[in-house]
Amino acid sequence: MYMRIKSISMARKIPVFKRWAPEWLIKIILFAMTLPGIIIFFLPLTNINAAAGYYGCEPADIQFSVALFYAGYVGFYSLERRFFSFLAAKEYFLIFTTMQILASLICYFTHEIYILFPVRFIQGMLFACNVNLSLTLIFTRLSTERGREISFSVFFGTLLCALPFNNLITAELIDSYNFNIIYKVAIFSYLPGLLFISFTMTNYKSAARFPLYKLDWQSFALYSTMLVLIGYIMIFGQEYYWLEDRRILGSVVGILILTIISVYRQKAIKRPYIDMRIFRYRNFKVGLLILFIMYICRFTSGITNTYFVTELHFDPFYVSYINVFNISGLVTGVIIACCMVLQKKRIQYIWFPGFLMLLLFHVLMYYSFDIQADEFNYFIPLFIQGLGVGLIMVPTVIYIISSVPASIGPSAAAVALAIRYLGFCVSIALINFYELFEKSRHYNAFQDHLTETDPEVKNFLYRQTARLAAKGMPEDHAGKAAHKLLIGKLNIQNHVRFAMDYYEMMVWLLAATLVLIIFFPYLNRTVLYLKSRRLSPA
Repeated sequence: MYMRIKSISMARKIPVFKRWAPEWLIKIILFAMTLPGIIIFFLPLTNINAAAGYYGCEPADIQFSVALFYAGYVGFYSLERRFFSFLAAKEYFLIFTTMQILASLICYFTHEIYILFPVRFIQGMLFACNVNLSLTLIFTRLSTERGREISFSVFFGTLLCALPFNNLITAELIDSYNFNIIYKVAIFSYLPGLLFISFTMTNYKSAARFPLYKLDWQSFALYSTMLVLIGYIMIFGQEYYWLEDRRILGSVVGILILTIISVYRQKAIKRPYIDMRIFRYRNFKVGLLILFIMYICRFTSGITNTYFVTELHFDPFYVSYINVFNISGLVTGVIIACCMVLQKKRIQYIWFPGFLMLLLFHVLMYYSFDIQADEFNYFIPLFIQGLGVGLIMVPTVIYIISSVPASIGPSAAAVALAIRYLGFCVSIALINFYELFEKSRHYNAFQDHLTETDPEVKNFLYRQTARLAAKGMPEDHAGKAAHKLLIGKLNIQNHVRFAMDYYEMMVWLLAATLVLIIFFPYLNRTVLYLKSRRLSPA
């Protein structure tokens, strides 16, 4: 994402940092300041069952808490630039970092999910402040396009690795302590950066400060409400039977009304929250489509992790180690993509192998799902999935920004961020829908073929009854327990079949995407280039 820097527009000439602080240390610490926020971003998804148990809620509520963080980040992105322009850098850093610590402290002490929800939204807003200011200061200290694109790749590579990395570093903590221990760790992780900023940054204030008396908070409220309602519909829609429930129907109607009001408002005001001119550019819209598809396919790895835990009975700690291969693939893909962008390769030469890797991952996993399997079979597919996502992510975001004039680049960045949020929510909705629908369909199909007169069923019930009776269970109880074991086996088969059906759907979606990339030559008319030093990713 990009943000125009105003108050620190000449970072190499203005003493934002004290002269004794080394340049390399400044860049490292500024980037490290974003890491606690990235970790907190997807933190509840590291162990949904543990989080749901701690807060006494449903797994869907935990997913919604992540969507609220995302919505706060997306909704506040455009408005945050005004605060950035008004406050001095050091003052701004100290304010939002202190607020982040307070928000994490509330999350640490609360057990109520309805207290957690608004705090998570506020954390998303503060994350936007953190990322925008930190990376703007880094960007403006880079004089070459090469440095800007490498920094861009490092940030998005870290963001992509957030979920598997969280699983890796928090699995043992969550297993040994309560879920909220992670927020306590986050509080202490903010302190080094806070001390560094206090001692190294100067009290420089821009001569031209932009007052806050005309904040477009109305657009922020409309936009954020729409984002929250979209997340609510996508996560709870299947559970409430979609439009049959008044809450979902009311949310849909609310989104339609808010969309009409927002579009009319953006066209009427002098300085729109999001400039609608960006939608005039064909490659911008194609880039959004590619990013949306990638995000839907990216989160299918969650099905794989659930399969590891529920069907293969892997310990969550062990699953986190398996996902090291996924992290390795992500890092490798981001590095390769960065090199290709620096070499000015055509976007088709980057997207095609990236989506081909994702297609290969889904095909391999389709044939690897089984009720019993060796974990070594999944190392290569997980690496391939990470490689594909790493190849696609950074070039696509740069492509979207490059497709529009630099003057409306911030609006393009804001919409790209919204599309990533939409892809995240839609992927959850699709998985929830297919999980319930396909499980029900396969369960009914199994019931049509499996009866007590079936020789295989009779043999299974006889063997299980005899085994349980041999261990001391009364024969009548052993017969009932054998029937429960049969139902358990059916549920396992239903989950495996659901996973296979979902991955098959992704295979067809990815195949269609590859055809689009091959037969759409207009894509190559946009050159991957970060046009301005005064823009930073967010």
